[in-house]
Amino acid sequence: MPVPDFQTLMRPLLEEYAAEGERRIADVRAVLATRFGLTEEELAERLPSGSARTFDNRVGWAATYLYRVGLLARPLRSVYAITERGREVLAANPERVDLNVLSQFPEFAEFRKASGSRRSRRGPVVAAEEPAAAETATPEERIDAAYQELRQALIAEVRDRISAISPTAFEDLVLDVLHAMGYGDGTEDSRLRTGASGDAGIDGVIREDRLGLDVVYVQAKRWEATVGRPVVQGFVGALQGARASKGIIFTASAFSGEAREYAASVSPRVVLVDGQRLAALMIDYNIGVSDRETYPVKRVDSDYFGDDV
Repeated sequence: MPVPDFQTLMRPLLEEYAAEGERRIADVRAVLATRFGLTEEELAERLPSGSARTFDNRVGWAATYLYRVGLLARPLRSVYAITERGREVLAANPERVDLNVLSQFPEFAEFRKASGSRRSRRGPVVAAEEPAAAETATPEERIDAAYQELRQALIAEVRDRISAISPTAFEDLVLDVLHAMGYGDGTEDSRLRTGASGDAGIDGVIREDRLGLDVVYVQAKRWEATVGRPVVQGFVGALQGARASKGIIFTASAFSGEAREYAASVSPRVVLVDGQRLAALMIDYNIGVSDRETYPVKRVDSDYFGDDV
């Protein structure tokens, strides 16, 4: 049989974790290959780019969606376990678990960045209609949509990695990001870590220009909890004590609405960068990520053929 698509793999994947408990995804992948009766030739099939095996890639995406929507948990890297929500979905016995089923959960739209889509916070498994956008979109629109989906998946993965590093490594990471964005003069001397981990004041300083006429003060909070207004107020006090005019607070989590409102109204100026934005900046400036594939999209060169063609 042909290699199943990633949505077809979702329910069997959930069933395997429900039956056998916490396991490595590679072990479950092998079980699914046997369950679907895939041949060696079918298992060796690769994506058009040649970058990965088709079956491995589809199992990986099925697991990613189930994890992001909360049907699977990931206690360790490449290790998953079914959640109570996942068991509820199976107990409702839908014919298949696919994107229509997952769209019932608020995390789905958040992961897909599907602004304006209808979401339900009620019962977990009543299938919903999803627009057949792929049937009406142009090839360029489909490429762009696929790129954005890949980017959101990578942002989520980077955020997971950020949350797992030490506070000291997090301080270094945010300085690396600022350095890559063009702050400093290109030398390590232009970026300094100050104080100790957990310090309520300033964790780092980076020069804003080559001559060091101005500097940016940095605080790094590798927290899981939301960062509230008191943290921002404390940082503003530290900036005033240093006679600084600007500062940035980075967090691996998020900022409360009160924290954002306060930061927008005070002087010295304070910019807040949450985990979502930090992960996006890391991707844009190649910190902790690398290019996997490049797909050049070409067009006809009208200059070569001339205006009369």
